[in-house]
Amino acid sequence: MQHFEREITEPVLLCDDKGLLNPEAIGFSRRPLITSNLSKNFMRKKKWNSWCVFGEDILFSATITHLDYAAVCFVYVLNFETARFFEKRITIPGGRRVKLFEDVLDSIKFVDDTMSIQMIHLQNETHLSVSIPDFDNDVLHADLHIFHPPEDETLNVVIPKNRNIYQFTAKQHILPTNGFVKIGEQRYDFNADYSFSVLNFGRGIWPRHASWNWAMASQRLGGRRIGLNFGGQWTDGTGMTENAIFVDGQMTKVHEDVLFTYDDQRYMKPWKIKTKFTDNINLTFTPFFERISKTDAKLFRTEVNQLIGYFNGHVRLQDDSILHIRQMLGCAEDHIAKW
Repeated sequence: MQHFEREITEPVLLCDDKGLLNPEAIGFSRRPLITSNLSKNFMRKKKWNSWCVFGEDILFSATITHLDYAAVCFVYVLNFETARFFEKRITIPGGRRVKLFEDVLDSIKFVDDTMSIQMIHLQNETHLSVSIPDFDNDVLHADLHIFHPPEDETLNVVIPKNRNIYQFTAKQHILPTNGFVKIGEQRYDFNADYSFSVLNFGRGIWPRHASWNWAMASQRLGGRRIGLNFGGQWTDGTGMTENAIFVDGQMTKVHEDVLFTYDDQRYMKPWKIKTKFTDNINLTFTPFFERISKTDAKLFRTEVNQLIGYFNGHVRLQDDSILHIRQMLGCAEDHIAKW
């Protein structure tokens, strides 16, 4: 059974002046037309801008999150060959020095003595610059230029639990990336022909307890830029999904829930990701690395099991053709939050 998901084609505000969900914002768009003008709802507003960059040698990620009463910034790197992994995380009580804005491609930054993250967007390009003086006893500096092809479609969707609880997410996939990440004396170069970034942008009013699954990949397969984006749990029962496939910048919106089947006692076992009623999405995800991230602070607690691995199987595109997925590098996660 497919959902009827209204396509938004004109700019719209996410909220009304009371901080409630604007019914006109419920739907999805292929461009970032939704302005996330969150207001009121103290302690319930959750915002994040997160970049994940797939290079040939490493996975690099930088995130700025604001929870309404604290901000959390973190950066991590996984070396595919050696499996060396390190993550640096800082929490800013109150989060007053961290400003996350309303539009998907607004520039944001956080700078202090322990970490600098700058996401500067200008003329179809995001300059992602990260500096950390002590990153696993080395100096980290990243300088990445992420291109936004103007003709590319992106996933922008509002998930309506009700008028009081809702989330706007934007997922931008297969963005060609140049630049480098340097850790100590080791330098990793990124080539836009083979290196791709994914933007995960979120703005919403969340309940105290929440859980979700997210799976994604952005790679070049058979000469084409392919992106996968699937979500579960949080979206179930809302009539909207975060499910989409991207081929060379064109998006196939999947109007059907996707089921994630995995062993939450042994996350490294293969996952199944499949559409609920049809065979339109049928993928097996086989992890080779598990990132476990736990935060236990006074006001919030999060637990993330993020797996890095390979997708195999098939997906159906909007022209009814079948796209076969073979050893496609990506991520899948199980996320629990009390915030």
